[in-house]
Amino acid sequence: MTRTNWAAITAVVLALLFAGAATVASAGSDDSPRAAATPTADSAEAGFARDMAVHHQQAVEMSFLVRDSTDDEEVRRLAYDIANTQANQRGMLLGWLDMWKLPKVSTDQEPMAWMERGGEHAGMDGMEGVEGMVHGGHEVRDGSLMPGMATKTELETLRTAKGRKAEILYLQLMTDHHKGGVMMARGCAGLCTVDTEKALAKGMVTAQQSELDLMADLLKARGSKPRA
Repeated sequence: MTRTNWAAITAVVLALLFAGAATVASAGSDDSPRAAATPTADSAEAGFARDMAVHHQQAVEMSFLVRDSTDDEEVRRLAYDIANTQANQRGMLLGWLDMWKLPKVSTDQEPMAWMERGGEHAGMDGMEGVEGMVHGGHEVRDGSLMPGMATKTELETLRTAKGRKAEILYLQLMTDHHKGGVMMARGCAGLCTVDTEKALAKGMVTAQQSELDLMADLLKARGSKPRA
């Protein structure tokens, strides 16, 4: 079995373990998501949990791909940190959906529809840059379901790239990915009412902004820069 296959299996196991842990830990906590009114399937809370889980899964996949494509310790360390952090957060998001007894996949809603509806009824606190992206700013194509997500073609290119070429492509794709993730997390920070989920979203914004700065430096050191 290839290293990539082992990595994929590890990611799935981690996600399942943290989903279960999040459910058990939250059930006994007064400040857990259960403490607030249970969100509905079309709420901002459920929408963010579903969409960010999908967004995170691709980041984990890209990080394992570059880990096996380069020997550069800086990029491998960043990829390891992103994979672990986002696999853990994905487990929490899926665990909350389980606890709320809500579906993990929505068949009757477009990705990020919760942001469009929420913006009509809430203030724009934490929603800077969101409205334009939700209202026709992102073209869903070739597997790129939400802003920042790589296309299937881009993932295949990353899968076959090696060395510095893989490093640069990963850093550029992950920069786009983080920008989309930050935008969505700001949406939850402004719209979500469950304190624990809102806190997680705010933490994502801070952490991913920091990683964006690091990735810009890593790209510059390799004679490149983020994509336009």
